[in-house]
Amino acid sequence: MLLEMKVFAITIDPFTNAPIVIMKDLEDENTLPVWIGVLEAGAIASEIENIHFSRPMTHDLFKNLLNTLDMTLESVEIADIIDNVYYAKLHMVSKDKETYTLDTRPSDAIAIALRMDAPIYVDTVVLDKSKDIDLGAVSGLGEDKRIENGDSLDLLEDLSPEDFGKYKM
Repeated sequence: MLLEMKVFAITIDPFTNAPIVIMKDLEDENTLPVWIGVLEAGAIASEIENIHFSRPMTHDLFKNLLNTLDMTLESVEIADIIDNVYYAKLHMVSKDKETYTLDTRPSDAIAIALRMDAPIYVDTVVLDKSKDIDLGAVSGLGEDKRIENGDSLDLLEDLSPEDFGKYKM
C-alpha cells in the first residue's frame, strides 16, 4: 500500500553528520528518515529554500527535458529497502498517455518531485523495513550499529530541532 508523504525537513544526522531527509505522512503519523549524499542534499535544500541558479542543475535539467517532451511526472514512489539501500521510481506519462517508470535513487526522486510539484508516495513495506535498518551501513559507521524495533525512528522523532545540525547551502 502506498502512503503519500511530504518532505518534513532536511537535516544533518547528529551522530554521523550525514544528511537525512525526514519524510512525514500527511496525517503526521508516520516518519521515514532517508540518509542521502551531500550533493543530493544540496539539490533538495536549494529547492526547499527556493534558491535558483543561473544555469540548470541536473534535477532542473531533468524537469526541463520532461517539459520539452511534453511529459508529466505523475508521482514518485519510494518502493523498497534492500540491504539498507533505498529504491525509488519515477512514474511519468507522455502527452499520448503512454506511461513510463524509471528506477532512481530516492534522493534524486525527491529533488525532481519537489521541482515538479509531484506527489511522493512511500510503500508501507519501506516504513516497516525502516524500523530495522542498520544505521552503521547506511551512514558509513560500519557494521553492528543496528537499531531495531523502530528505535531509530523513535530516536529521530524525539529529538528537538536544536538536536539536529541544520543543513546549510
